[in-house]
Amino acid sequence: MKQHFSSVWTREPRTAKSPTLSRAQIVRAALELLDAEGLDALSMRRLGAKLGSGTTSVYWHVANKNELLELVLDEVYGEFTIMDVRETTWRNAASSFAYGIREALFRHPWVMSFIGTTPAIGPNAMRMMSRLVATFDHAGFRGPDQDYAASTLMAYVMGVTAPELSWRTLRDEAGLDSNELNAAIQPALEKAAADYPELTARYREYRCMDVDTARALNFEFGLTCILDGLEARLNRAASPPSSRVGSPAEDDSAASR
Repeated sequence: MKQHFSSVWTREPRTAKSPTLSRAQIVRAALELLDAEGLDALSMRRLGAKLGSGTTSVYWHVANKNELLELVLDEVYGEFTIMDVRETTWRNAASSFAYGIREALFRHPWVMSFIGTTPAIGPNAMRMMSRLVATFDHAGFRGPDQDYAASTLMAYVMGVTAPELSWRTLRDEAGLDSNELNAAIQPALEKAAADYPELTARYREYRCMDVDTARALNFEFGLTCILDGLEARLNRAASPPSSRVGSPAEDDSAASR
């Protein structure tokens, strides 16, 4: 039996039964619950209580919790701002976008588990992707390469930010700041690395570093490498074949000498 794709975005929103409750109000209240208490705290009943209305009123706007999460996720996508590439360079636009995602994920850490698994076809997601693809089009990428460049940037930000979110959760649960948690973990790290003196030396070096600053520098380093790599690919594609390193012309010349 074939299953049809279903999304809150594939049907028209219902008109509110009551002038005091709208879809936008439901989304804002759900976002507040998720940010304050996490995914496990969100239920239709709790949401209805927060809004001061019955669960039936919530179900009038969304068929189930999955639809609600689609709406809230798109609300977060609206925070993934990207500069107009016509007013800056493509690198500046891509960099500001990456930092915007990182900060939005810090504000809404529960989002990480839904990106890539929940349909991102709402208006904010579409607007974001349109601008991101336009950025890489402006840079000089063509066809599928525009999508590949966009997904590479997104994957980098998600991949680096996910461990940062886990660290923040551990830090908050321990009731410590980042440097205090790092100091508490150091003895265990040094003991585990006892047979690896080069690692022990590095761990001791990190004792004097501010953890949050180190993580920020790590993000900037990786982002710069990603953008450098994309730019190098553009430059390589734009250069004439005879000027490329390892080109057939150079290989033939080398073979004849």
